[in-house]
Amino acid sequence: MDNHTRQDNFNAHYEPFRSNSLGEMEMLGAGLTGEDLAAVPEHWLSFPAPPASAHTALALLYIFFTAAALLGNGLVIFIFSTTKSLRTSSNLLILQLAILDFIMMAKAPIFIYNSAMRGFATGTIGCQVFALMGAYSGIGAGMTNACIAYDRYSTITRPLDGRLSRGKVLLMMAFVWIYSTPWALLPLFKIWGRYVPEGYLTSCTFDYLTNTFDTKLFVACIFTCSYVFPMSLIIYFYSGIVKQVFAHEAALREQAKKMNVESLRANQNAGSQTAEIRIAKAALTVCFLFVASWTPYGVMALIGAFGNQQLLTPGVTMIPAVACKAVACIDPWVYAISHPKYRQELQRRMPWLQIDEPDDNISTATSNTVTAPQTATA
Repeated sequence: MDNHTRQDNFNAHYEPFRSNSLGEMEMLGAGLTGEDLAAVPEHWLSFPAPPASAHTALALLYIFFTAAALLGNGLVIFIFSTTKSLRTSSNLLILQLAILDFIMMAKAPIFIYNSAMRGFATGTIGCQVFALMGAYSGIGAGMTNACIAYDRYSTITRPLDGRLSRGKVLLMMAFVWIYSTPWALLPLFKIWGRYVPEGYLTSCTFDYLTNTFDTKLFVACIFTCSYVFPMSLIIYFYSGIVKQVFAHEAALREQAKKMNVESLRANQNAGSQTAEIRIAKAALTVCFLFVASWTPYGVMALIGAFGNQQLLTPGVTMIPAVACKAVACIDPWVYAISHPKYRQELQRRMPWLQIDEPDDNISTATSNTVTAPQTATA
């Protein structure tokens, strides 16, 4: 009897907390009406609203990403566009990639504001702007990466006549924007697909959750054209570079054996990395960045269109969105900050950065001074 009384008192004590937690649970999309509510896929309306701490954490993360990406890519755009020696054909592609990455994070204030307001605060218009900028920058960056891979492949495999002219590079840059336009505008005007909020309703992308044939076909096509196609090109071209370098190194070693010398690279230090290792690392870095940033999003879209949608919770879908933004912060380091002439220009204009990069002009002048008397004597 005593145990029964204690159990009743225990249940009575916790009953208010249970009823309040169920009765006052706020669902995603609560308070939305009209056009804003119609824009939200029904899938998200069945989930409870995330805690305020989750919105705050994502907002702070996006603030960091935005500052890093805008600063890094802004420096690349400024230095490459104002330095005559850096305005080469190949560097124009790097400049375009920096512009696309800049656009990728220029839309982040919409997300940050939505997170601060804990929901779909900017409404349908903000959603369309956010998704449109994301489509152009995401698809454009993928195709620009493929163009950069082709440029390097052409230059390395055909050193005498493989360097692309400025006209060809400009055509490739224009092609990237033309190629991205249909996939960006068709959902905007709801001709094929549409832009909808996702996850915590603070970011937007193309609809991959509506269970219709048109949606499934759109997801399959955009996945193929914006992910599979550029990914295949990147892997093909960088694999060709690595294969070419390996073949070149093998030929040098074979020639060295015939000449009874240890190596044909007279000025190569014993502890320095071989050329094939350096090229292989660069190729793997480029491929890894593209795979790591866009594979989660591609897999999520395929699951939403063709798989078990119950796997896609609001929290899970925010992970691919963060991964796509992170690459915009890393690209300036991979493509530009490792560029010797870019580092020299940063060193000249911003000495307080303490960048230690040897000046090519000084090295060349010193070399000419040393070799000139020998040539005259000969």
